Amino acid sequence: MSHQPSASVDRTDLPFSLGEGHTPLIRSRFIGPQAGLDQLHFKLESVNPTGSYKDRFAAAAINAMLRNGQTRVIASSSGNAGAALAAYCAAAGLDCEIAVVMLAPDSKLKQMQAYGARLTRIDGFGNDPDITERTMAFLKRLGDRPGAALQITAYRYCPIGMAGVEAISHELVEQAVAIGRRIEHVFVCAGGGGLGLAVARGFESAIRDRTLSHPPQIHCVQPQGNDTIAGPLRDGDLTARPCRSTTAISGLQVANVIDGNELLSACRASGGTGFLVTDERVYELQQLLAQKEGIFCEPAAAVGLAGALQAAQEGRLNRDAPVVCLITGSGFKDQTSLDRMVADQACPLLTLDAFQANHGGIS
Repeated sequence: MSHQPSASVDRTDLPFSLGEGHTPLIRSRFIGPQAGLDQLHFKLESVNPTGSYKDRFAAAAINAMLRNGQTRVIASSSGNAGAALAAYCAAAGLDCEIAVVMLAPDSKLKQMQAYGARLTRIDGFGNDPDITERTMAFLKRLGDRPGAALQITAYRYCPIGMAGVEAISHELVEQAVAIGRRIEHVFVCAGGGGLGLAVARGFESAIRDRTLSHPPQIHCVQPQGNDTIAGPLRDGDLTARPCRSTTAISGLQVANVIDGNELLSACRASGGTGFLVTDERVYELQQLLAQKEGIFCEPAAAVGLAGALQAAQEGRLNRDAPVVCLITGSGFKDQTSLDRMVADQACPLLTLDAFQANHGGIS
């Protein structure tokens, strides 16, 4: 489905938005205290318009395109960025074409298609570093055509869009006032590294603006099956490294370095380090967040928490240190993980008499 810009609307100075940002910061009621973290907080990016922090990127990117008179988005995505861009393109009247990684969940693809985006799944894209690099190079050529713009959630490709993500840190600075304490640690999941780098740069700009004296420690957390940044950061290496991605955690299957070197440097400069977690641990915490905190998130959104709990277990965090984990996306994003979460639960169909009998015959 192709969308054409409306000729009746002057879009040159339109502050285009679907209401992204200003997401809540929620204190943990169960997981934190149980782990010995009295000040564990969750930043709920899952409540953005399309269900992830990527809406911040899409808003900044699409506003820039409208100012430049560009009408066609070329993008790559494992799901969340594609959904965000597809939604904002639909609302702005722009055309949207997305190359999706091989293992992107069907539920995320359907969300993109619901907004009218055109999709192509590329074999090997996302888990094979050579195919991924070649795919990105081709997408860049498509994005260089007249009227088009390449929109990928990485500073390497789209610094203007990524600047929109930096607002997360500015919001955290403001929300820290409600806590009454400066945030000391932020745990961020990483695929290509763009989110963590945006958080780091957001805090850096807050320091320049004198709304923050010094940044929190920013910690990079990755699945063991996609160790491009966290391992090198932890081990004292100077650069990130490509890998063959084997993790099943959607959104974090990024075999190439992309923004990894810059994130590694930014985390290290803040005093942060890297953590590697298993897929099984991530699924366990995804379910725990739902059942103990009322937070319904996709697996990638539980990765930061897995890192924070690992840090607590290793004695790296003080009990009263304000800690923030970014909850990056909604549980509706990944139907497979949702099916896994409730696999042992049933919803039987009963007659009213049988239902009443199950409750002691109360009528």
